[in-house]
Amino acid sequence: MPEEEAFCVFVRLMQEYRLRELFKPSMAELGLCIYQFEYLLQEQLPELNVHFRSQSFHTSMYASSWFLTLFLTFLPLPVATRIFDIFMYEGLEIIFRVGLAILQYNQTDLIQLDMEGMSQHFQKVIPHQFDSCPDKLILRAYQVKYNPKRMKKLEKEYTTIKNKEMEEQIEIKRLRTENRLLKQRIETLEKESAALADRLIQGQVTRAQEAEENYVIKRELAVVRQQCNTASESLEKAQDTIRELQQQRYTEPFVSNLQAQLEQSRLREAELLGALKEMQDKVLDLEKRSSCLPEENNMAALQEEVKQMKLRELETLRSFREMQDSVTELNTRWQHHMSRGSGTGNGGGHWKESPKKNAMNELQDKLMTVRLREAQAQAELREVKLRALQQESQNQIHSKLIGRHEQERSALQDRLQMVANQNKALQAQLNEMKRKQAESDCKSKEEVMAVRLREADSMAVMAELRQKIAELEIQKEEGLIQGQLNHSDSRQYINHLRDQIAELRNEIRQLRGQKAGPGTRVSCGGGSTNYQDLCLASPASAEGDYLSSDEDLLHSPLPTTSLYPALSDPCHPSARLDSEGSTDSEAEDRVQTHPDPQQLYGNMVCAEALDN
Repeated sequence: MPEEEAFCVFVRLMQEYRLRELFKPSMAELGLCIYQFEYLLQEQLPELNVHFRSQSFHTSMYASSWFLTLFLTFLPLPVATRIFDIFMYEGLEIIFRVGLAILQYNQTDLIQLDMEGMSQHFQKVIPHQFDSCPDKLILRAYQVKYNPKRMKKLEKEYTTIKNKEMEEQIEIKRLRTENRLLKQRIETLEKESAALADRLIQGQVTRAQEAEENYVIKRELAVVRQQCNTASESLEKAQDTIRELQQQRYTEPFVSNLQAQLEQSRLREAELLGALKEMQDKVLDLEKRSSCLPEENNMAALQEEVKQMKLRELETLRSFREMQDSVTELNTRWQHHMSRGSGTGNGGGHWKESPKKNAMNELQDKLMTVRLREAQAQAELREVKLRALQQESQNQIHSKLIGRHEQERSALQDRLQMVANQNKALQAQLNEMKRKQAESDCKSKEEVMAVRLREADSMAVMAELRQKIAELEIQKEEGLIQGQLNHSDSRQYINHLRDQIAELRNEIRQLRGQKAGPGTRVSCGGGSTNYQDLCLASPASAEGDYLSSDEDLLHSPLPTTSLYPALSDPCHPSARLDSEGSTDSEAEDRVQTHPDPQQLYGNMVCAEALDN
């Protein structure tokens, strides 16, 4: 059969007999056939089916090759060809029938064997049971019950089962994807919880530091309150002393006491001035530190503390104003006292008073002046302490703000480090993927080159085989011509042929001497034109034809008349096989037939041209 017809038959088998579905990568049709065959086995041979299941001998272990090769590899060739003929007429139904017939015929033997024995029985015993009588197997196959409607129903059931399995696989894949996403989310939440725990710990540490700072501030506030109470007590004592001085008479012990108090007040004034200077330096230092700190308002965490500080400041301002009022009152009294003293002096009685009284008045004046200075110094001291308290409050607020900004900065640095690590990991994964892609590209290129090399080798082998076929055909024709010449009784006829050959050789030499075009042809007797072209072709052109591409060889094959001139020659009929494969009668007729002189002459000239 020609290649075109064989390919057409192959296409029809693949399309109309569902063989293409059997050999797809998924093998869906093979699974359907196995499912239908298992149902037929369970319905018609239940005992054998139970035995197969007990031995874990699945249907696909012995029946897959039946459907894939149509028994061509399982049964002898005569039996397999009979089954293949029926398959061409009826389709896959004969495969089910023959398979069940084989199992029915060997049921008693198979039930007594185990799994290994059954596999050996299928491989060695069953294939040779029907060598002598293939008709017996065919008859048994047609006695098997086969319901096409039931098979269609089984096909629908199998399709439904496969669709359900596909849906389950899709659902499983979706669930796996969701599980992976949930795991990633859990990891993210764990990281966030760890970050929150770190922030919580840092917050607790910060609160502990704030509590310690609050404790220090409370201690300082208690000291300031104690100093304020001491100053208020000293102010009350001074006022009492002033009242006593206004009411009592002045004596010498009292004057000496006043002198001692004056000295003590001067000393305290010097100490207060030193303390005031120190407090001013401290205030300036705190102002410088507070000016360096960043300003930020409306902090929710410090509102309550700011309120308390403001209340303390208001209380301090109130006490400071009270002290200023008392100092103002003292100044007023002092002015009144001085104006009264000046009025008495102007009245002319001052010179009449004793020197002791004058000295006492002077001491009282000095004492009043010292008391006023002391009150003013205490007022200034309170004002400085108030400013110091304000600066310390602002300093504390700014220090807390700095601490919080530092915590936020450290958190941002940690997050930046984490993002950098993630970027490094992703970059490493990207490099790995690029490397794998490059390796896969190299492998694919190597595979393509290997396939091309194999194609080139196959084309070269094909060209060599075709050249050998042409040489063998030419040798065959030479042998036939030589045999015919040897069996000829006419010596004169042979001499005549030799003369003609010599003349034709001279003509060939003359033609070779001429510069003939590529289309020039030399007559080779009674042979065909293509065969004459093949005879007169040069070896270089023949090698070029043999080394042509595989596509040129497939699309433009050598004609049958050029390689096999005897097949197209009417005087030499081809030796065709009959139905039984014998060619003896035709060979004898060809030998006994008297050869045509022109045909023999042409064949000899062509053979000589090929030899040259």
